[in-house]
Amino acid sequence: MNRTTSVFLATLLVGSAFDAQRPYVIVGTGQTHCYDNRGEITPPKPGQPFYGQDAQRPGPLPAYKGNGDGTVSDLNTGLTWVKSRGEKMTWDDAIAGAPKCRVGGFSDWRMPSIKELYSLINFEGGCAGTVENSKPYLDTRFFDFVYGDESKGVRIIDCQDWSATPYVGKTMTGNPTVFGVNFADGRIKGYPKVRPGGEPGRMYARYVRGNPAYGTNDFHNNGDGTVTDRATGLMWQQADSGKGMNWEQALAYAAGCRLAGHSDWRLPNAKELQSIVDYTRAPAVTQSPAIAPLFQVTPLGDGEYPFFWTSTTHLDGPPDRRGGAAVYIAFGRATGWMQPRGGGGPSGMRGSGRPPPDGSGAYQLLDVHGAGAQRSDPKAGDPAAFPHGRGPQGDVVRIYNFVRLVRDAAGR
Repeated sequence: MNRTTSVFLATLLVGSAFDAQRPYVIVGTGQTHCYDNRGEITPPKPGQPFYGQDAQRPGPLPAYKGNGDGTVSDLNTGLTWVKSRGEKMTWDDAIAGAPKCRVGGFSDWRMPSIKELYSLINFEGGCAGTVENSKPYLDTRFFDFVYGDESKGVRIIDCQDWSATPYVGKTMTGNPTVFGVNFADGRIKGYPKVRPGGEPGRMYARYVRGNPAYGTNDFHNNGDGTVTDRATGLMWQQADSGKGMNWEQALAYAAGCRLAGHSDWRLPNAKELQSIVDYTRAPAVTQSPAIAPLFQVTPLGDGEYPFFWTSTTHLDGPPDRRGGAAVYIAFGRATGWMQPRGGGGPSGMRGSGRPPPDGSGAYQLLDVHGAGAQRSDPKAGDPAAFPHGRGPQGDVVRIYNFVRLVRDAAGR
């Protein structure tokens, strides 16, 4: 019996949920508590405000097995991971290093796609600006992780992981960009291959092997306003909500939906919604949002598209004030308000999250993180209170985001 076969059989013996007939299992986000617009609440009942959120529709529970050889098996997805992610490196070096990796005695390691990498995120994590008050968005019982070292002049969130997925568009004022996951602050962003000043970007890389079909959709138009992804076993609302709403309204919209004879529609969690992003598309390149064209997306005008709510609360900020934001996916440009400084250009921009010097120039609305990014918005409030966004890249705040509902297809 060869090593690959023995690992596969061992995985089956410990109760793997992996199903070769459904190769794209969407693992639950790990979120176990319920929240309103401000903090944790008792789980609401049907008909009550905030019913139907992530923790009440958990999906497959995350399940890992440490193999004792520097590898970790995901019992849901059929993927095997390198436990450690080594030192920071350029994206080109990370790509080149995968076929040279021999961890666990295997030689078929690869850089993970953004969908493979995002399968590991756990939204029980939270970031509060200090290591002591933060928890990684990753199960550190199985995977090695380290925050950015403030003693070396970086933020604790400067510890992102590269994926193998380049952005087909460009961010900022023309930066070649690659998507990555930040397991310190719970976001997908496009990261520049070259940093301000001309230095190549350096981030971590965690290699993966197995299940080459993971992340590949198999959409079927049902002809009744719904689309089934046969790879994941999820059925989707083909059209979006057609209007924006706050998070509480989005949950209520899902609870009241009756479409194609079904009444069990729900607001998708973060991983479910990210599963239908098409990372081969971007508005500036394909003149379309980053989603398969059989889905209908309401345009906002000027080439912009809505952000889409998920049912997942984003536990960002101080521990006593977590719960006020929810995750969204940007299928169009993930925009931010930036200001030029110095000579301007990719190496001379600063976001509204940092007070600009006098005379730094007018704000520019730019694609700062790429179509397919995952960020978060306040669950309620007035977008006018954020005229130039928030955060280091001036992330646009809309609050009244759109909705695309999901349900489990028959037989899942």
